[in-house]
Amino acid sequence: MQLSQDELKRAYRRMYMIRTFEERVVKESEQGNIPGFAHVYLGQEASAVGVCHDLTDEDYIGSTHRGHGHCIAKGVDVRGMMLEIMAKADGLCGGKGGSMHIADLKKGMLGANAIVGGAPPIAVGAALTQKYLKTGRVAVAFTGDGASNQGTVFEALNMAVVLKVPAIFVFENNGYGEHTHVSYACGAPSIAERVRGFGLPCEVADGMDFFAVHEAMRRALEHARGGNGPYALELISHRFLGHFIGDPQAYRLPHELEAARAQDPIPKFRRRVVDAGLLQDADLDLIEREVEAEVEAAVQAGLAAPPPDPAKSLTTDVYKTYA
Repeated sequence: MQLSQDELKRAYRRMYMIRTFEERVVKESEQGNIPGFAHVYLGQEASAVGVCHDLTDEDYIGSTHRGHGHCIAKGVDVRGMMLEIMAKADGLCGGKGGSMHIADLKKGMLGANAIVGGAPPIAVGAALTQKYLKTGRVAVAFTGDGASNQGTVFEALNMAVVLKVPAIFVFENNGYGEHTHVSYACGAPSIAERVRGFGLPCEVADGMDFFAVHEAMRRALEHARGGNGPYALELISHRFLGHFIGDPQAYRLPHELEAARAQDPIPKFRRRVVDAGLLQDADLDLIEREVEAEVEAAVQAGLAAPPPDPAKSLTTDVYKTYA
C-alpha cells in the first residue's frame, strides 16, 4: 500500500519525535529533573508508529510501563507528557501519574500501565464496547514478550475470541522481559504460535521496519473492523537501552547491542523513502529541526512549571464515587 507524502512525513515526524523525546527523558532523568523510574522506548519507534498510523482518536490503545512511544504514536501532546513525567501540576494527569501512567482519553490512550500484562484485559473491555455500539472502532493492546506469559493475557485472548470483539493484540518482542531473555522465559517455540492456539490469527513482522509493521497492522485492522473478531501481531524488536534508565545491561553482550543498533528503524525509513524518490532529504531535515524545537520547548516548560499543590490535590483523583 503506497502512502502519500503527507502520511510518510507524519510517520517520520512521530518516529523522530519518539527518538528525540526519549533521548531527552534520559538526559533529564540523569540530571535529577525526573522523579522515579523511567523506561524508554529507544529503538522500537517503528513498532508504535506502524501500529498507530491508521488509528483514529476514537480507536483505543492500552500501553505498558514502556509507554512514551505509544503515547506519541497515538498523537498525545508531548508538552503535557513531559510535564507529567516531571510530576508537574499541568501534566496530562496532574503530575500524579508520572512516566508509567500517562493517559489521554481524548486521544483514545487508555493509559500506560505498570501492571505487567495490564493492557489486554482493558482492551477487551474497550473492544466489547465498540462491538456493542457498532462503532467500527478497534481497541489495541500493547504487550511485551515478558507479559505474554501472564495468565490475564491468556484470559484476555480467550475472551476476545469467545466474544468475537475487535481487539488487536500487539506483542512487542524485544527479546527481554526486564533482564530475562525470551528463550528462557517463554516455553513455546514462539509467541505467535502460542497465541494462535487461542483461535485467532497472529502475524509475525519486523518491528524495526515501519513499512512491515504498517502492512501487518493494515491487515489486522481490515480483519477487526470487518467484524471478524480479534487479531494479533508479534513484532520482533530491539530496545537500545536497558530495562530502565541506568540499567547497566550486564546481561547483554556488546555484539548484541551493536547488532540491534545496526537495525535502527529511523535511518532505515529515511533511506527507503529518499532512495525511492518519495521524500527529499530537505523534507526530513526540516521535520527533525521542528521536532527538536518542540521537544526543547516541552522540556523548558516542564522545568519552569510548578508541582501539584498538596493542599488542593492530595486527596483528589483518588476515589471514584458512583451515584
